[in-house]
This record gives sequence, C-alpha cells and structure tokens, in this order.
Amino acid sequence: MANPGDFAYTVKQQADIVRIVGEYVKLRKAGAQNYSGLCPFHGEKTASFSVHATKQFFHCFGCGVSGDVFAFVQKIENVTFPEAVRLVAQKLGIAMPKQEFGSPQEAREARMRGLLMDLNETACKWFEEQLRKPEAAAAREYLKGRGLTEEAIARFRIGYAPESGFLLRDKLKGMADEDALRECGLFSWKEHGEASRAAGGKEAASNTKDATGAKDAAKTKAALYSKFRNRIMFPICNESGKVIAFTGRTLAVDEKAGPKYMNSPETPIYSKSRVLFNLHHAREALRQLDYAIMVEGQMDCISVYNAGFHNVIATSGTAFTEAQAKQLARYTKKIVVNFDPDTAGAAAAERSLALLVSEDFEIRILTLEQGYDPDLYVRRKGAAAYGAALRDAPRYFTYLIARAQAQFPRTAEGKVKAVNYLLPYIQRVPSRIVRDELAMDVAQKLQIDSAVLRQELRHVAGARTAVKVAPRQEAPMTEAEQILLQALLSGHELNFTYEDENGQEQVYNPAEQAYYTLSSEKLHHGMRCEALIDKVLKALADGVDVMSMEMTDDERGLLAGVLMHDHEALTPELLHGAVNALRRRELERRQRELSRQIAQVAKGQDAAALAQLMQEKQKVDRALRHAASE
Repeated sequence: MANPGDFAYTVKQQADIVRIVGEYVKLRKAGAQNYSGLCPFHGEKTASFSVHATKQFFHCFGCGVSGDVFAFVQKIENVTFPEAVRLVAQKLGIAMPKQEFGSPQEAREARMRGLLMDLNETACKWFEEQLRKPEAAAAREYLKGRGLTEEAIARFRIGYAPESGFLLRDKLKGMADEDALRECGLFSWKEHGEASRAAGGKEAASNTKDATGAKDAAKTKAALYSKFRNRIMFPICNESGKVIAFTGRTLAVDEKAGPKYMNSPETPIYSKSRVLFNLHHAREALRQLDYAIMVEGQMDCISVYNAGFHNVIATSGTAFTEAQAKQLARYTKKIVVNFDPDTAGAAAAERSLALLVSEDFEIRILTLEQGYDPDLYVRRKGAAAYGAALRDAPRYFTYLIARAQAQFPRTAEGKVKAVNYLLPYIQRVPSRIVRDELAMDVAQKLQIDSAVLRQELRHVAGARTAVKVAPRQEAPMTEAEQILLQALLSGHELNFTYEDENGQEQVYNPAEQAYYTLSSEKLHHGMRCEALIDKVLKALADGVDVMSMEMTDDERGLLAGVLMHDHEALTPELLHGAVNALRRRELERRQRELSRQIAQVAKGQDAAALAQLMQEKQKVDRALRHAASE
C-alpha cells in the first residue's frame, strides 16, 4: 500500500497510469478522464477495461480486476508489490531507496530474481565478447552465411559459448554462490565424482589434477559446468528487454553435440510458456501496424525483422500458450501465422491455431513455397516478395476450407467428411454469430445442396461445450449514493465560492461537505455502498490514499463504476439534492418503522409509549413534508 510520506506514495504521485498501462494495453479515449481497451487479464472482444486519468485507477467491468498503477504492474508482470514499485520507479527514472519487503521469504525471492537477472546479463555480455575472439571464427562464419550483419548481431546481442565447461562459471562465481548459479539456468552438474568427466576434454583433467591438496574445494568447483558449449547464443528477453534466458545453436556435427537447439530450463525469472521472442523489439510496431507476424524460431524471427518487418515475434518451438496469447492481445488481436501445419511440428501448430481461435484473434495463414522457411525465403527472394506473400495470406478459415477441399472428394460422402473435419475448428470460435456465418460459408464453398445437411451443419456449429455462468446481479447504487461517493473522492479538486447571508465570500468544498454529512448523519447506512463509504471515510480520516486501501472485488467494482463513468458536473446544488434524497430515504424508513411500532403498541395498554411514538411520527411526517418541498 502507498501511504503519504513513503517512497511508493512519492512514485505513485509522479506516475501517469495512462502512460504506464498504455505500454501494455492499447488505450483509446472514452470520456473526459477515461480511457478504455481490451482487458489484458482475460479474453474479450469488446473493450471493458477502463483507466481513469485523474484518479489514477483502473478497472475491468468484465473480470472485475482493478486497482492503482502498482496493482496493475504487479498483476501484468507477476511480481510483488515492492518489485512493482521498483519497476514503475525505473520507468519514471526515479532513484530507488533501500528496498523493504513484507516478509523474509519475499525479500529472499526478490533478491534471487534480481541476482538471476544480473547473472544472465553478465553472461550475455560475456558471450558477446567471446564471439569477437579468434576461437569463434566458425561461429562468425556461420552467422555471415545466414546473412547476419554486424549491426544485426549487435541488435539481437548474439554471442558465442566456447567449448570450455568452466570459463563462464569462473566468470560468474564472484557474483553469486553455488545455489544461485544452479538456479540461473546456465550450468549443468553431476555428482562430484562424475563432474570432471562430464565437462570433458583436457580442461576437465587439468582441473582435477590441480585439485591435489584441496580435494573438497576441487569437488565443489568441478560440480558445475557450462550447459552451453560450442554454441551460438541467442538471448531471450522479457517484455522490458531484460535478458532472462538463452537459446544455443550447436556448431558441432558429431553425435555427441546434443540437440541442434538447446534452451535454458525454467527458472524463477523464465517460463517458456510466458515469453514471446523479440516482443521487446516488436512492441511499437505491433501497436502501429495492429497485426503480428508469428514464426517458429529465432533465426526466422531475426531474418524477418532485419528485412524490415518489425512486428514479428516467435515461439520457442512449442505450441502457443494462453499466457502468450493474452500477452500479445495487449498489443493486437490480429496475427499472420507463418508456419506450416503440415511440417514436423504439426501438432504444436494446430494447438497454437486452436488457442488463437478460442482467444478470438483474427488469423491469417502464410504458407510459403515448399522447402522455404521465413529465413530462407527472405534471403533468397527478398523483402518485397515476403511482403507480397503477407498481403496475400488468406484468412484462417478460408485456408482450412481449401485444405478440406483438397483432402476430400466432392462426393456426398466426401462432403460429409469435409464437414466433420471443419466442425471442430468452427466450434472453437467464441461468437455464435460468427460460427453460424462460418457454417454457411462452408456449406456454400463445399457446394452442399442438401437443406438437411446445411441445417445440421449450422446446428452443430452453433453448439459449444463451454458454458458461461451468468455474473451475480447486485442491487444497483442509487444516483444519490454515486454523487456522494464521487464528492468524497473529489478531494480539493473542486472548490466553489459563494456569498453568505452577510455578503462574505465563502469556499464550498464538496468532499468536505460529503465527509461531514456522511460521518455525522450516517445517511449511507443500509445502502448498497455502505461498507465502501465507511472504508473511504476511514481512509480520509487516517490520511490514507483511498485508491490503495484494502477493498473486496465487489467494492472495487462499485468504486470503478463511479470513477470510470462521466457524471453530471459536481455542483453544490447536485450535492445538496443527493443529501436531501438520502435524508428523505432515511425519514421514510423511520416513518415505516414508527408506523409498525405504533400498530404493535396500540394493541396493548401502554398509552404513554403510544403517545411518545405518535409524537415522534408527527415530527418525521413534518420533516418529510419539508424535505419534499425543497
């Protein structure tokens, strides 16, 4: 929580939530102070995610998530509150004080993540240095043969991991203990007795020989050895451009070389399913062009980028994941997929496309000529040819229908098989209207004349296995509640001057008036927003930032409903009318209660009690008549 006087509060006062959120979500102005976009935390086609510029607050009316700038960064980056403060401070160029954490465990985890970032960054610089050395001549020749210039190599920070099993370890051992080195993903290890053999070569034998007289130390030193050896190194960066992992492409051709491409394992800072290669370079182009090009590997991605298509991203040879889809959806919901589902990765490709359909992406499929991947196509045929191929890429379902037509004969039986082939794809589409349109398109293109088959196709296409649960309906806030809550949150932004009965100029502040009235008269009790207003009143009394106070999801939704919608101008007359409306409501409630009590007491013999109740009811009746006349 950010409270006045602490560092987080200082950062929050300087942060522009619209700019910070705008780095992750494409926002459009939707009112005087409101901006809207597609929610980055759940899939949606219609924008329900709102950001309020003045209150520095966000809320999604679809999934209910909301909060301040730190809450957004915490959720979007999957970090702790102190780390979110640090990230926002870095974006603003504010120097960080010594960090404080909520628990020793939180502090340890944050320190470990920071250390792993530093280790990967140092390793990346070291790999870059190694690429310039004489021993890396074969690596440089390979990169040159792939059409990479020095500028491209520098842009993507490509490096070289030498054959040695220990040089990188010796480079990093002064930065971290062995536990951290094991966590960083750059090293492998075996039992102490096997380590020197696992590292291989003369260097391992030399390390074992030098260990005489210091057996335990030698075993510890030999326990770790470089995972990447004799490989060209491609750094993998997070969305902010920080190095978090690597892919190594082997230069060896013998049977002991291992896999052609080797990736870093999962670590506290790297999860393969949550990272898109080159997204940190592609972000601005994705926003400007409003579509992404997705390829399968790093070299394909680098070649396409260097050809001038800066909106290209890549997976790491696996199926696209929901986390990656949501990450990409923050920039665009349009994508050209440039890999062939008929290749060896067909299963992963089909899963990727199925997920993109389910997430409501607008998909086109770019299938290059036989024998060409994006890298080779760009190098052989040039950027202009690739651009033309992009423009001609068909929509996904046009592509699928063409595949079905090619696979199945145009007989009655073949048409049924084609329909059964296409139906699972159609049923993944979230919109029933779109599914129905696709079904009719399939019927037309497959030349299905049978009315029965056409109807069956539409019926089956219209059904989906997933069932959505309707959101719980709550009683709405009254207009008076919304006005008073709006006034409470206005602070000193709205002051009105007026002349009192003596002709003296006075200042009227809606926030102060609302605070005094609600605190003293408790007019909000029993209303929809009772708990929320109580919390706001307490936060204001304690000098706590209202947007950082603890709230339930329901309360955040109520608050967002007030903040995210343009209301009538908050004038003294409007506030006075809202207060009177709540006073009348309270008087009417008391009138009903007194009538009930009078009816009950009248059955007995307590004349004094009855007279007292009647007298009180008369006062309430007069007050109601007076309130109605205002």
